[in-house]
Amino acid sequence: MKIIIAGAGAIGRHLAKLFTKEHHDITLIDEDEDKLLNIGANFDLLTLCASPTSLATLNNAEIKKADLFISVMPDEAHNIMSCILANRLGAKKTVARVDNPEYAHSQNEETFQSVGINSIVYPEQLAGLEIIHNIKRSWVRQWIEVQDGELLLICVKVREDARCLDVPLRDLCAPDMPLHVVAIKRHGETLIPHGNDVLRCLDAVYFMTTPKYVPYLREIAGKTDYPDVKNVFFLGGGKTTERALVHLPDYMRAKVFEADVHRIEQLDSTLTNPHIMFIHGDGRDIDLLIEEGIHNAQAFVAATGNSETNVLACLAAKRLGVRKTVAVVENSDYIAMAESLDIGSIINKKRLAAGHIYRMILKADVTTVKNLTVAAADVAEFVVKEGSKVTRRPVKDLKLPPEVTLGGMVRGKEGVLINGNTLLQTGDRVVAFCLEGSLKRLEKYFN
Repeated sequence: MKIIIAGAGAIGRHLAKLFTKEHHDITLIDEDEDKLLNIGANFDLLTLCASPTSLATLNNAEIKKADLFISVMPDEAHNIMSCILANRLGAKKTVARVDNPEYAHSQNEETFQSVGINSIVYPEQLAGLEIIHNIKRSWVRQWIEVQDGELLLICVKVREDARCLDVPLRDLCAPDMPLHVVAIKRHGETLIPHGNDVLRCLDAVYFMTTPKYVPYLREIAGKTDYPDVKNVFFLGGGKTTERALVHLPDYMRAKVFEADVHRIEQLDSTLTNPHIMFIHGDGRDIDLLIEEGIHNAQAFVAATGNSETNVLACLAAKRLGVRKTVAVVENSDYIAMAESLDIGSIINKKRLAAGHIYRMILKADVTTVKNLTVAAADVAEFVVKEGSKVTRRPVKDLKLPPEVTLGGMVRGKEGVLINGNTLLQTGDRVVAFCLEGSLKRLEKYFN
């Protein structure tokens, strides 16, 4: 597949690396030659130092042959314009990154499609929603609802009091049991487990289950003593925080610490929720946090533009007694460090955006792709087509790639866990867990 990416920032570079690993024909365009030098030397792709909004540049990149054009420059106007031009010049599909929440509304999809933009991605919106999903339940590291909530993928860090430790998975996840362990993050490595494997203390475990059995999972994982989140502190009043606050549940109260008084005025005029309080000050100031009652907070979210600040702030909040912390970490080099420090949930906007964009290159009927930041893996939702390979024999006989596991499915309207004896049927909506870079290999089973 020929893919042209406009913008060699964090998202553009991440996408270029991801697609290059799968041997796609990649052209990366940016006006800043320094951004292109390193990636051009280390990855098999073509770089073009020029303006992506120039007709000549797009023609030089052979836009008429492009299967996908992705514009992720800092300026949303440039992204929209370049996608319109790319479409007119022959690109089959286009994706534009935006900063305006209005553009990301589903009711505006038809407007953008009418001018040649197939998909809009707003990373701050994706990150804000991810934050809310994570703080709603203080006992989980990650909570993903798939297939309209009929199935749940829940990441939990198990400790010495967990009942699920040292039990062979063939017993813990037997066919009649209401959960399935799809992956384990252990000592920095993500493992696809098998029946003889056991869970160990401090493993980050990805369980798939159904809503009915969440209390059971919470009990065996040793998480019944975690408090419900009613009060949450936010460090930083940027766009990610703003999008999270828009979706703040009615039962939560939030305090937002922001050093820029003008930004506070903007937020105060935009967000009319009486349960949100804006505080002009440095949220890293321990005395200020104590004065504002951090001992009453069940969650702390660090969402400044500095990854190091966010990690350190979460560590400080942990020491002050906050059970649930969330850090926005944009520097990929800090993700492993943040996980090793046991700070809680980690949000990475570029990986969230990449997952949104990635499904556009898959030929199978993939409705959603979500990236699991800490696990370096993806969760994909496939619709089983008539006559596809997965319908011909039970799952245990499909010879799936070893880095892939099928966690659950929705048949009709009911969520069901998948085991080796499951025979998939046309119309089943299947949730697959794939280590990063292996999703393309799974695609052929659903075509």
